[in-house]
Amino acid sequence: MMVRPLIDILAEIPDFRKAKGKRHPLSAILAMACVAMMCGYKSYSAMAEWGRNYGEKLTKALRFTHKKTPCAATLHTVFKNINKQDFEAKLSFWAEGVMSDSSEDETGGVSLDGKTLRGSQKQGAPGTHLLSAVSHGLGLTLTQQSGDHSTDELRIIHEALQNLVLEGRVFTMDALNTQRKTAKTIIDGDGDYVMIVKDNQPKLLDDVKTIFHGPFSHLLKKSSSQTLDPGHGRIEARCLTASAELSGYSDWPGLEQVFQLTRRAIITKTERVREETVYGVTSLTVEQAGPKRLLELVRSHWHIENRSYWVRDVTFGEDHSQVRAGAIPQVMAAIRNLVIGLMRWLGHTNIAAACRYFAARPWEALEAIGIKN
Repeated sequence: MMVRPLIDILAEIPDFRKAKGKRHPLSAILAMACVAMMCGYKSYSAMAEWGRNYGEKLTKALRFTHKKTPCAATLHTVFKNINKQDFEAKLSFWAEGVMSDSSEDETGGVSLDGKTLRGSQKQGAPGTHLLSAVSHGLGLTLTQQSGDHSTDELRIIHEALQNLVLEGRVFTMDALNTQRKTAKTIIDGDGDYVMIVKDNQPKLLDDVKTIFHGPFSHLLKKSSSQTLDPGHGRIEARCLTASAELSGYSDWPGLEQVFQLTRRAIITKTERVREETVYGVTSLTVEQAGPKRLLELVRSHWHIENRSYWVRDVTFGEDHSQVRAGAIPQVMAAIRNLVIGLMRWLGHTNIAAACRYFAARPWEALEAIGIKN
């Protein structure tokens, strides 16, 4: 295995505490938090309770130096004051190792999108809007950056890209993050992008629409791919048409192809029809990605919603959490990301079921982070 044990990564996170009065090793506290989350214990107070539910053997296995594991107040202090940038950087390092080891992410697709911690935001916590980079294949969070509002995405996306391996990857994003600087950063790092274009880039949108609806559009070379998906009470048809005719004419950084995506959904019970057309640009050449591949990348972008955000909210109750002090909101979100990615890497597709599995087998959870029984 190429991936270093997670317990070794946690041991490298700098401890902010002074030696005097320090009772528990930082790596042991973080390891306990991860294993407790794997067992379905969602809050730091529940994590502390989890640690007290088992005997001295498990306490020693987690590398605690005292018979009792830390209380909730200790976890609160640690999560509040830990350097969240160092914490995120070490977790990103581990995630990159998983990506290198996994065959499920050969496509190299990575979604960039933001999510607000609603419960913490209501309590006035800072940095409650988190931009994440999540792999299309595993649903693994590669990095996470915090901002105060959704408008901060335009700033923190560049911090996120600086913490990522760009080479050989395709970054997908919605219209908010379709910016020249973002495109240039990705191209300069030998990566590629697939961006949705809307009214926040009026000139680019007008140029793309001209390819498909202009007076000479019928003379321009295009290619298309279609899908038809029945299920969940509706029939959804998608058609993506791509063209390389704007390459060399547009001054948008790295632009090679433009595309038009039409989605048409028929609700089978009422026969009501919903139709939507969006436009986009990509740095991928025709040889690298035809319309079928582009359609797959656009659809895979939304894996970040159902493989990460949905699980964090529904399984781990993230939006209901009202933690607000210091770094706690982001640290708890990072632990959720870590646990979800670890479980998926271990082959679990249903995260709620995986939590129940590990709750009944805590020693297997310890083994998953690199602690041998």
